[in-house]
Amino acid sequence: MFSQRTNWRLSPNALTRAIEEARASGQQILDLAVSNPTEACVRPDAEIVLAALANPEAMHYDPQPRGLLGARQAVCRYYLESHNVDLDPERLILTTSTSEAYSYVFRLLCNPGDEILVPKPGYPLFEFLADLADVTLIPYSLLYDHGWQIDLDSLYNAATIRPRAVILVHPNNPTGSYVSAAETAALNAFCRDRDLALIVDEVFLDYSHDRAPRRSFVRNADALTFTLSGVSKISALPQMKLAWVAASGPEIEVAEAGARLEIIGDTFLSLNTPVQLAAPVLLGQRQEIQPILRDRLRVNLAELDRQLRKQPSCTRLLVEGGWYVVLRVPVLGTDEDLAIDLLRKIGVIVHPGHFYDFPNEGHLVLSLITEPAVFREGVARVLAVVE
Repeated sequence: MFSQRTNWRLSPNALTRAIEEARASGQQILDLAVSNPTEACVRPDAEIVLAALANPEAMHYDPQPRGLLGARQAVCRYYLESHNVDLDPERLILTTSTSEAYSYVFRLLCNPGDEILVPKPGYPLFEFLADLADVTLIPYSLLYDHGWQIDLDSLYNAATIRPRAVILVHPNNPTGSYVSAAETAALNAFCRDRDLALIVDEVFLDYSHDRAPRRSFVRNADALTFTLSGVSKISALPQMKLAWVAASGPEIEVAEAGARLEIIGDTFLSLNTPVQLAAPVLLGQRQEIQPILRDRLRVNLAELDRQLRKQPSCTRLLVEGGWYVVLRVPVLGTDEDLAIDLLRKIGVIVHPGHFYDFPNEGHLVLSLITEPAVFREGVARVLAVVE
């Protein structure tokens, strides 16, 4: 009765079951894996945001496949003000989320059974998006050696007979590593030689830990490139469902990609009018919320380093940006078993490395947007048990 593409394991994994049991029992829990800023007490000004959604113009329906021009112009102002990029609004297609943007691009580029190259470690959401688009994911490796690098040999070996695109996450989730200029040049050459596209997820672009701006791929001209982002991370507003995909690269390819994406957008018209009208305000809230988030990232990372100085058996991996940090711990079993043990013994939630396809055990992933008091106590408990 049901399609093979949705033939997922529907039962929760062991860690999820343990979390549900702990919460049902009333156990006090410290969540060091929180990814939702609204649950981490990081919220833009509610009065300003809600007022922007009450625009009377929302009672008029003007279906625009690429999204309302005013909303696309607000996205362009963000790139100009934050990244010094003068972006043409005609290069943009607005979507409800980056997940939807991925699905648009997958459908644009791939026939059933085609392949997309994806980084590992990486975010597990890609597997579901690929299944729904009838696309096969082929992993290439990120290597850690005094920082993270793309394993270019692994990338070349992954390119079999049916690749259509390479996914980059800039900075990567959860490693927090940006794509360097040298890697960008190598990736552009790789894609040009094989007629592949780049799909670049930049949702955490603004959160460099040294506060130095990083180059956006929206200006990448050497290969057909689709850059994805949205207000979920830029303005800490995941509930507002406003994202986009920007096309860049050779003009002929960009024009045809834009025309095809416009038809995809016109088919669904998924983005609602109130959020589009509020786009200038929603994006403007980044100026208030990003300093708060950057300060929290700095405070929590410094606290982790302070505690690690007293625990020689544990280290953290170098991180350049984003909201997460990877903790390397002694291998006493699987990371999932360790995470469940930490939850049951000390009431702390962490993510095991295998959630993100780390190639070996001994990795835990922590969220740096956790409230500082919770983060400090939770890290102390974790290190005491692991040590």
